[in-house]
Amino acid sequence: MADNPSISIAPESISLEALKEQRGKRLTQFPWWFLTMILIAIWAAYSIYTRENYRAAFEFIKAGLGVTIITSLISYGIALLLGLLAGLGRISGNVLFNNLATLYIELVRGIPMLVLIFFIALVGVPIAVDGMNSLGAWLNTLGLTALGGILTSFTNQAVAMNVRAIIALAITYGAFLAEIFRAGIQSIGRGQMEAARSLGMSYGQAMRHIILPQAIRNVLPALGNDFVAMVKDSSLVSVLAVRDITQVARLYAGSTFRFREAYITLSVLYLTMTVALSLVVQFVERRLRRHE
Repeated sequence: MADNPSISIAPESISLEALKEQRGKRLTQFPWWFLTMILIAIWAAYSIYTRENYRAAFEFIKAGLGVTIITSLISYGIALLLGLLAGLGRISGNVLFNNLATLYIELVRGIPMLVLIFFIALVGVPIAVDGMNSLGAWLNTLGLTALGGILTSFTNQAVAMNVRAIIALAITYGAFLAEIFRAGIQSIGRGQMEAARSLGMSYGQAMRHIILPQAIRNVLPALGNDFVAMVKDSSLVSVLAVRDITQVARLYAGSTFRFREAYITLSVLYLTMTVALSLVVQFVERRLRRHE
C-alpha cells in the first residue's frame, strides 16, 4: 500500500485543480466591462488628439458641457426637495396632503418624460405666468402696488428655455425620488417612531432627527443612481433648443455633415460622465456597507 503511486500524486493533482479553479474564478470575476470602457475612452482620446475632424467636433461640442452639468445639478437639487415633500405626503395621515402627493406622482409616472418636458415648458410655465399676472392685478386693487407691479410686469418671454428645462426635469424626477424617499422611510421600524414619541418628541421632530437621517442613509445609493439617470435624461432638454452638449452636437452635425465625429464624441462624453458618477456611487455604497 505504501508503494501505491496514486497516494503521492493525489495532493499535487488536487492543488493543480484548485489553482485552475481559482484562476477561472478570477477570470470570470474580472471587470471586463470596465476594461472595455477604458479602451473606448483611450481610443476616443487618441482620435481627438490625432484626428483633425474629431478634435474640431470635440472643441465645438464641449461648449455645451457646462450647460449639461449646471442643468443636471440644479434640477436634481430641486427634485430632491420635491421628492422629499411628496414622499412625506405619501406616508402622511393627512388626507389632502396624501392625495395631492399621490396625484402628483401618478400623473408624472403616467406620462412620457419627453411629453412632460414639452407640457411643462410650453404649457405649464405660461399658465403659471398668467396666474402671477392675475395675482398681481388683484394685489394692485388692494393697494399693494409694489408687489403687484412686480407680478404684473412678469412676462412669458422673461422665462428662458434653460429655466423651463430645469423646472421640467425637477418636476419629473421629483416624482421618482418621492417613491425612493417613501420606501426609505418605511424601511425604518415603527418602533423607532414610537420610542421617539414616548420621549416627548413631536411627529416632526422624530421624523427630522430620528427617521429621516436613517432613511436617507439607506436610500443614498438609489439617489446617486437617479442622479446618473438624470445626467443622461438631461439630453432631452435639447428639444427646447437648450444648448447642452446634445443640442450643440446636433448643430455641429447639421452644419458640417460630420455625423460620425459628432455623435461618437457626444456618446463618449456622456459615457465618461455616467461611468465616473457610477464609480462614485459604488464607492459610497461600499463605504456604507463597510460601516454597517
